[in-house]
Parts: sequence; C-alpha cells; structure tokens
Amino acid sequence: MAWEVVVGIETHAQLRTKSKIFSAAATAFGAPPNTQASAVDIALPGVLPVLNRAAVEHAIRFGLAIGATINRRSIFARKNYFYPDLPKGYQISQYESPILQGGTLRIVAGHGEKTIRLTRAHLEEDAGKSLHEDFHGMSGIDLNRAGTPLLEIVSEPELGGAKEAVAYARALHALVVWIGICDGNMQEGSFRCDANVSVRRPGEPLGTRCELKNLNSFRFMERAIEFEARRQIERLEDGGRVEQETRLYDAERDQTRAMRTKEEAHDYRYFPDPDLLPLVITEDEIALMRQTLPELPDARRERFEREYALGAYDASLLTASRAAADYFELLVKVSGVEPKVCANWQTGVLAKALNQHELDISASPLPAPKLAQILRKIADGTLSNKTAQKLFDVAWRLGAEAPIDELIEKGGLQQLSDSGAIEKLVDDVLAANARQVTDYRAGKEKAFNALVGQVMKASQGKANPAQVNEILRRKLG
Repeated sequence: MAWEVVVGIETHAQLRTKSKIFSAAATAFGAPPNTQASAVDIALPGVLPVLNRAAVEHAIRFGLAIGATINRRSIFARKNYFYPDLPKGYQISQYESPILQGGTLRIVAGHGEKTIRLTRAHLEEDAGKSLHEDFHGMSGIDLNRAGTPLLEIVSEPELGGAKEAVAYARALHALVVWIGICDGNMQEGSFRCDANVSVRRPGEPLGTRCELKNLNSFRFMERAIEFEARRQIERLEDGGRVEQETRLYDAERDQTRAMRTKEEAHDYRYFPDPDLLPLVITEDEIALMRQTLPELPDARRERFEREYALGAYDASLLTASRAAADYFELLVKVSGVEPKVCANWQTGVLAKALNQHELDISASPLPAPKLAQILRKIADGTLSNKTAQKLFDVAWRLGAEAPIDELIEKGGLQQLSDSGAIEKLVDDVLAANARQVTDYRAGKEKAFNALVGQVMKASQGKANPAQVNEILRRKLG
C-alpha cells in the first residue's frame, strides 16, 4: 500500500521596518556584530519594550491579502527557553491570541490549482545569531538580529509532498514581497521556512511529524522533504517508529540529521508579557491598511486574462511577481504591439536570459521600454523574429543605454523586404533542391517548410518570412 506525505510549513517573514519591533535599533543587514543591539535588545535591567506600529500595519496588510480574521485584540506572550543568543531568556511572541487567524493561499501545483488553508500568523521578535567560525574552537554571539520584527505564518498540514510544499513557499514568498511587507531575501534570512513532515497510509490519521530546519532555498526545501519522507517510510516499513524531533538539513550530504527532541507548547511555559498591553486594532486602522494594498496577484492574473486576452498559463507566469506584472504592463503600453506578442517575448526570450544569468526581472539589463523598441521594429517590418533575437542578445550584453537603431545598422540586421532580392534567393534554392520541390508537388507539406528554411538560411535570417512564403507558393504553383 502506498504512503502519503503530509507537510505543514512554518515561515518567518522579516517585516520591512526601519527599526526593531520593541526598540529603536536599526534592522539593516550586514552591520558589524553587536552594533545594532540596544539596551532593550540585550535585556539590560529596567528597560521596557515599546511596540513598533509599522510591524502591526504590515501584519494587517498580510491578513487582508489572505482573507484572514484580524483579531481586534491580541496578546503578546513570553516564550521561555534558554539559548546563548536569547539575552532575556525568553522570546516575545504571540500564542493563544495571535493577530491573525485563518486565511487561504492559492497555489499552482501538479496539474491544477489548490487552495491551502493557513492556521494563523503572529508577530514576534527574532533572536540573535550564534557564530561558530573563526573563533578558535569557540562560538561568538551577534545580537544585531535580536528584536528584528517577524511575522510567523503557519499553514495547515495539507501540503501533499515536497513539490506542493515548494509551490506554497514560492507563492507565499511572492505574496509578502508583492504587498511590500518583506524583501524576501532568503540569503540574508528575511524569509525562512521550517517544514513539518509526516507520512501515513491513505485514510489514516496524521503520522508523527519531524520539523526540518535550515531550509534556506526552495531547492533545498524540496530535497530535504523528499529525503525526510523516504527516511520515515523506511523506518516504518522496517518495523520502527518515527520520533518527534527537530532535524537539520545538510545540503552537502543531502540528508537530514537529528538536532533535538521536538518540544511541545507547554515546554515553553507561555504566559502574557506583563510589560506589554494587549494589542488593540481599530476598524479605522484596518480600513486605512486596505487602502494601501496594491492589486493582489489573483485579481491581477484574472484581469490579464480578461483585459489582454491571455490564457491562464501566460497570465500566471506574468503575475508570478509584482515586478514581472509591472514589466509586462509597461511593455504593452510603450510598445503598442499585441499583448500576446509581448507575453511571448517576456515569458520566452527574456525569461530564458534572466534564468541563464540568475537575475530577477527587476534587475534586467533590458528594461521594458528598451525591449519595446525591439518589438516595434518587428511590427514595422524592420526586423524578422530571428534578427530580433540576435539584436536582443547584443542589446542584453550592452545594457539599457544601447542605441537600438545603431545596433541594427552596425549588425546588418535589417529585414530583407525587397521582392526582387527575395525572388532571386527563392529561385536559387529551388534550383538547388529539386528533390524537395518534387516532394512538395507530390503532396508532402514538410518539404515546403524545408524550402522556407533554406531561403531563410541563404538570407542569414533577414528575409521577410511572409514574403518568402508568398513567393515560394507562387513559384511552386
């Protein structure tokens, strides 16, 4: 009998605030160790936390984006545990009364869409960081991150395996970046995911879960979940049992290993923080945050299908990020060519170049107005699709300042539209390919395509394809 893999994801999204959640210390990444740790962050006696309202506003925006219940009254609690990078001996978080409950997120996985339910999202502070390198066998503590505002987002355990888990994480990442509450930089720790993985026989209750830490990329997340699922299945099929524990993923060895026994909530001895009043949110605050939300991904995708007559697949690709959607709309606006043509170039030629160079579209060497110039040259007959792709490659290397008209002239890329010159090329090709001419006249349409290819090759891709087709058809009778 087959096994089912069940995954739930806990995500820590660092909120885009200039200062920490309970102090005025900066949150900028990359500062020298312990230079952004205030008296509040390092828990000097007598200091008191003061809530950063910007973090609350970001949480409200997220709640509105996913359709969650925004609790008008929530409580901050102390989560008690000892660790060297936690100066207070506790973390300020939310437990019984979080700011957000419920909500959904649509993902595209497998052969269709799936809606994933969220359990909750709550505000909390980050801990510091333990450093284990270059300390001659000792560890160092950097408290710059201590107090950094986080929104912990918890999904229901209903993701069916590694690929669905990654699709969910990508969709969540895209959303928090889209609405501007998180920069999404996984290398800097701004978006961190832990995966709770369990296996079961179909129809049976959920199995014992193991939490996977240290998942700092979508690729590693998929590999870690797949390994952990296999490990649990092999353990159960051998007659053993799965222990509830926290495990680390070792990317070099592509395996997970035990870190510690998994704690339960009561181990943290949660209780309301006596230094912080309950967080109260008014209807006016929610209404104001609703006004600051941009058009959300699903709404924009549906509008792209309706307004630009695009298929669902193209619309999904073009709204994978807010930057991609903005690029497309600007490309359509300034190029004046058909939206489908713009979509094809953005999801084809441009996407391939971005992937090869591991660039986000926001960092594209060819901004939308520059690509629009190339598309207009195709539309007015100056370029063929083939020479346009050659021009794209040159312009990509030279960057946004490259003069398109000058590149066309220097590269000799202008499309050949002279009927007499094309007719001569056709005559030469027909004379040199008598067998294919015979095959075409015998009803083999593929032979015609081969002859078109020969003409285009002879013209170095510059001949106008429509004229080549018309002249060839006429010559072949």
